[in-house]
Amino acid sequence: MQKKLLFLTFFLGLTLVSLGQTTEKLKSSILDFIQTLQDTQKEAVTVPFEDSVRTRWTNLPLGLAPRSGLRYGDLSEESKIAFHRILNSVFSSQGYLKNFSIMQVDDILHELFEIQYQQGKVPERSMEFIRKLNWDFGNYYVLLAGDPAKDADWGLKFEGHHISINLTVAGDEFAMTPLFFGSDPALVEATQYAGLRPLSKEEDYGFWLINALDEGQKSKATLAGAVPRDIITSPDRPQWLESYQGIKGSELNEGQQKILHYLIEEYIGNLEKEKAEEYLAKLHARGMGEVYFAWIGSYEPMKAHYYVIHSPDFLIEYDNVGFLDNANHIHTIFRENGNDFGEDILKKHRLEHNHN
Repeated sequence: MQKKLLFLTFFLGLTLVSLGQTTEKLKSSILDFIQTLQDTQKEAVTVPFEDSVRTRWTNLPLGLAPRSGLRYGDLSEESKIAFHRILNSVFSSQGYLKNFSIMQVDDILHELFEIQYQQGKVPERSMEFIRKLNWDFGNYYVLLAGDPAKDADWGLKFEGHHISINLTVAGDEFAMTPLFFGSDPALVEATQYAGLRPLSKEEDYGFWLINALDEGQKSKATLAGAVPRDIITSPDRPQWLESYQGIKGSELNEGQQKILHYLIEEYIGNLEKEKAEEYLAKLHARGMGEVYFAWIGSYEPMKAHYYVIHSPDFLIEYDNVGFLDNANHIHTIFRENGNDFGEDILKKHRLEHNHN
């Protein structure tokens, strides 16, 4: 018994140390990146922290939604290496590789449409529109809000088609939501990249969970109506769902709760381990019994489906729709209640430091 208590004390100590993560590593990697930029690039990449562009986000391609900041494709090799180190400092290897797989899929998507155009499957007029969407590995933008060298509050945005990363720093704390990852196609079905699935587990674990429920549970978890054409908390809609729907975690057995935990971990696990542990600590403090899971649509892959995971602390949405009956286009988002763009940590930091 004493050994168990010693182990528990040691484990809790490690947890508390991990939750005490500061922003020094983030700040250092950002400043190293800035040093690689030319003077004109330093001006282009930075906006005041109060600029509204910091709290606006979109997952649309560049051709539909121009971005502020520096284009990733225009960075020097030295700057790209430094920027990768920034992403390494905020993401786990899992999240880091998903990010660049999604960027790669933009080039693949362009190639797939060009192939279909050559085969006569896409009309020329449609192809002209598609080309103007500017799908490209390089068409993602880096934006800094505030000055990390001297400001306590600052932020980083990296955004483009199917990616919106929003880092907000307030003193020694930082927030990472909203965090949007998407993939079109979700499953690459042609070219040398056939089989690539950047968001595979978000899909697989969702199907695993819904099909692990008995008929009564599945009926309670499944909502009526058509699959949403996009996530509900998209940029032009409310940023938080007010009501809980579906089946509550307390109504799941131990095995089903474990699968739900795997699914949640897939999203939280995109973040660097110390931040991921912070979110998992909140989840465990609240308890799996307080998490709701809801599903809409087919219980089979490649047919339109949607799910939402909702607790008082966080929200996860996943949507997979496509053209005709081929659902092959995923959107996902991870949000923290009251803390999108660091709202909560900024308020806390300003109260503690009597900022005006």
